[in-house]
Amino acid sequence: MNLAIVVRVHAPEPILFCEVMRFFVTADTDSALDAALISVWHQALVERKKIVTVGEDTYPVRRASKHKLAQIDFEVEGIGIRGLEQNPHTTSRWAKLAREGSKVMQFLTAGRYINVVADGKLQHYGPREKAK
Repeated sequence: MNLAIVVRVHAPEPILFCEVMRFFVTADTDSALDAALISVWHQALVERKKIVTVGEDTYPVRRASKHKLAQIDFEVEGIGIRGLEQNPHTTSRWAKLAREGSKVMQFLTAGRYINVVADGKLQHYGPREKAK
């Protein structure tokens, strides 16, 4: 899977989390963001590359020393995003999938989880609906 996506935009000022979330909420499901997240997941976890490419930029894949899990810091549309390989030794449903052999990567920005890719399928996190 080779994707050539140009997604880097330089923001003149720091971007607030509410602006980041507005971008993610209004982005189309087939957007460059979605393609970039799936591409990063594929390059890091399926192809096990040491350097991933997003558009014209490259980013190193670091491995956490304790569990050797992949971690990538990259940018899409000027927004800093971190991709983290799911730790299978936790109690979440994503960890359960990882223990069963699925390749799972969580994505976060401004300290909040925004998306997850599991076996090539992207899921968007959104605000939880209140119980009625």
